[in-house]
Amino acid sequence: MTTSAVPERTTAGERRPGAPGAAAPGRGVPGRAGSARAVSGPVVAGYGAGALLSGTFTTLPGLLLLPYLTDTLGVGAALAGAAVLVPKLWAAVINPLVGGYARGARARRRLIRYGGAAMAVACALMFASVVPGTGGAYCAEAGFLLTATAFACFQVPYAALPADLATGPADRFRLAAGRVAGLGVAALAVGAAGPALVSSGGPSSGYRWAGCFGAAVIALGTLGVALAMRRTPAGRPAARARRAPSSAAVRTPLTAASVRPTVKEILANRPFRALLGAAAAQSLATGVLLAGVPYATRQVLGDPALTSALVVVFVLPDLLAARLWARFGARVGTRRAYALAGALFAAGCLGFLAAPVVAPGFLLAAMLLAGAGHAGQLVFLYGLLPGCVAEEAAAGGDRGELLSGVFATGEAVGLALAPFGYGLVLAASGYVSAAGHTVHQSGTARFGILLGLALLPLLATVAGTLSLRGHRPAGVPARP
Repeated sequence: MTTSAVPERTTAGERRPGAPGAAAPGRGVPGRAGSARAVSGPVVAGYGAGALLSGTFTTLPGLLLLPYLTDTLGVGAALAGAAVLVPKLWAAVINPLVGGYARGARARRRLIRYGGAAMAVACALMFASVVPGTGGAYCAEAGFLLTATAFACFQVPYAALPADLATGPADRFRLAAGRVAGLGVAALAVGAAGPALVSSGGPSSGYRWAGCFGAAVIALGTLGVALAMRRTPAGRPAARARRAPSSAAVRTPLTAASVRPTVKEILANRPFRALLGAAAAQSLATGVLLAGVPYATRQVLGDPALTSALVVVFVLPDLLAARLWARFGARVGTRRAYALAGALFAAGCLGFLAAPVVAPGFLLAAMLLAGAGHAGQLVFLYGLLPGCVAEEAAAGGDRGELLSGVFATGEAVGLALAPFGYGLVLAASGYVSAAGHTVHQSGTARFGILLGLALLPLLATVAGTLSLRGHRPAGVPARP
């Protein structure tokens, strides 16, 4: 089993016709004229709407939960980082089990609908605590745990859905571009509205309103992807009835005991393992950036309102540049294009080291640069994954959903480690937590805020780029 990608070139600069993993002429290249596009625009839009859940899950807790715990509830920075870590690790544990359950179109679509609805309710509960201090921290932890569980039930089948919707690589990258655009819309809406609601509503009620707003975005995304599923043949009642007997005949449920050896077999596949490592590293880098921005704007720049503007310019390229990245990857190769995207992202993060001595406009430009790289990273990662699922099905296997679950686990681990690692940096630099009021931090603590914001994403991005170098479709030789 190998993963499909934007077609790589040989050392002579030509694609090898007939080689395994090579695209047929006129097909499989995002943006190439004459590519088959069986996926309709409404289906692409509906599938992209499902990314509103992913964007909200990444952005809302990533931006607000750690500051909520340290600066509103008074939890220590290291302990707060651990509190954010646990639910995301739990999601990482159950992702493969969800993938084992979501085998077949009916199970996938049911999990998408119910998981999305449950996630909306849990998101509203995450910031709904009226109890201060430790009791409030427990309530927030419980809400986040429920949100992470519901998100796992949604995300794993959602990631595998393009294998049902798309007919070839061109369609899969088209859906991936729609997904990246949906992530951008969610991050734009939640990243701008969340901090603004907190600032206008105060330390307690502002966070509650932010949680309710995130729940509304999640509900909207669930509705959009549900409508997209109904527009495809497999989502219509008659088609589901025709598919059900054959699915039941050939698929056997996975148990917890059988998942482990299956996951080991999946991880033995080098191209997928390379993709998984890159996804985990990219999630870690993005998570650290989102976690650190509120601290930088409040403690270093002295302007918390700047948080929304920084998030907006970071996610704008997700809306504008996704298709351009797909076409660029088709010209130069996936791995080279991903390396360039990672370099742009890391350069933007390093710009925060100059925060004390530059104007806010410089930081906005740095975030725009990081966002441009981030958009490219997502396009290539999400465009390669459905190819893995499709090739697994083409080879006669039925582990596509479990494969998506393992991929989601990698993302979840990266997102889990991000606030935990950043919290450790804050604690090591002497950051002082406070309940409900701002504490003047020492120079060392302010430097730690910026160092963690720049250095951790840089290291994670380098690791992800090196990992993706191992992703090479069969029959395509390595570049010199």
